[in-house]
Amino acid sequence: MYLFSLDVKNEGKIFYILRFNDTQNQVSVHEDNCKTWLRASGPLRIRMTNDYLFRALLQRNNYVLKGLVCAFLHLPYERVKTAAIANPVILGETVDEKTFFLDVFVTLNDYDRINLELQVLNEHNWPVRSLSYLCRSFDNLNSGEDYNDVRPAVQVGILDFTLFPDHPEFYSTYQFLNIKNHTIYSDKIQLSVLNLTRKDLAVEEDKKYHLDLWASFFKADTWEELKMIAKQDEFIDEACATVYQLSQEEKIRLQCEAREDYYRRQRTIQNDMDRKLRTIENQNTTIESQNTKIENQNATIESQNVKIENQNATIESQNVMIEKQNATIENQNVMIEKQNAVIKDQNKRIKWLEEKILSLQEEADSLKKLLSEHIM
Repeated sequence: MYLFSLDVKNEGKIFYILRFNDTQNQVSVHEDNCKTWLRASGPLRIRMTNDYLFRALLQRNNYVLKGLVCAFLHLPYERVKTAAIANPVILGETVDEKTFFLDVFVTLNDYDRINLELQVLNEHNWPVRSLSYLCRSFDNLNSGEDYNDVRPAVQVGILDFTLFPDHPEFYSTYQFLNIKNHTIYSDKIQLSVLNLTRKDLAVEEDKKYHLDLWASFFKADTWEELKMIAKQDEFIDEACATVYQLSQEEKIRLQCEAREDYYRRQRTIQNDMDRKLRTIENQNTTIESQNTKIENQNATIESQNVKIENQNATIESQNVMIEKQNATIENQNVMIEKQNAVIKDQNKRIKWLEEKILSLQEEADSLKKLLSEHIM
C-alpha cells in the first residue's frame, strides 16, 4: 500500500513522501508543471543536447541527477544516498565559453567522484580530454591522507558522435588493465562513453538500466517523443517536468539559446574546417596518386634503363665480336692476297711453261720433219 502526504514547499517544489513497508523515499516534482508539461506539444525549442540545459536540469533536480548516475554506474537507486554537484553555476547568469564549466562534477555518497560531460561537437580530442578530466578527479588526496584513502573517480562522456568509427559502441566502459591477462590494475578509476548516435547497438544490460531511454531523451525533437519515453522511466518523467519548467524561465532560456548560438558558430567553424580538411585530404590523395604514378614511371624508366644498359652491353659485346671477326677477315684477306699473289705467280709460270712446251713442241715437230726428209 502506498500513502502520499503533502510536505512543505521548497524553492518552487512540493515534496511528496512515499511510504512503503516503513521505507521512505523523497521524490520531488514540480507543483505547477508536473502535469502541465504533458500538455506541451510540437518541436522542442531547446533539445537536451544543449549542455546548459543539461547542467540546469541536474542542478535543479537532484532526483534526476541520482537516477542518471545510477543508470551510468548500473546501481540500484537505494545505493545512492547523496549526489551533490561540486561545481554549480548560478542558473540564469550570463556565461560564455571561457567561463562556463562544461563538465558536471558530482560527489556520490560523499565519497565517489563522478564527472559528467555532454559533448555535442566532435573536436577530435575527446580521448585525451576525458583522460585529463579523469586524472584531475582522481588526484583528490588531501595533505596527510594515505594513498589507500584515494576516492574512486569516474568520467562519463555523453557524446553526440561516434568516438571510434572503426569500433562503434552504444555504451562503453574503460579501465586500466594488463593487456596480456586482462587483470584490472585498479577499480578506483573508470571512464565511460555513451554514444547518442548509436542506440541501435544497445545491449540487454544497457536496456536493463534504461540507458537506451536516456539516449532517446537526449535526442528527442518533440514533446510527443518525450511523453512516450517518460511513460517508461520515472526519472525521465521527472526530468521532462523539470525541463519544461526550465524552458519557461526566461533567463535560463536565454542562456540556453546563447549556447545554441555558440553551437551554430562552432559548427560553422567546424564545417569550414572539415571542408578545408576534406580539400586537403583530396589534394593529399591526388598528390599521393601522382606520386604513385611518378614512382611507377620512375620504376618503368629504371626498368627501361636497365634494358638499355643490357642492350648496350650486348651491343658492346657484339661490337667486340665484330671487331674480332673483322680482324679475322682482314687476316684472311691478307692471306687471300698472298694466295692470290702465289696463284698469280703460278699462273705466270704455268703460262711460261705452256709457252715453253709449245715451243718445244714446235721444235720437236721441226726435228721430226727434218728427220723424215733426211730419211727419204
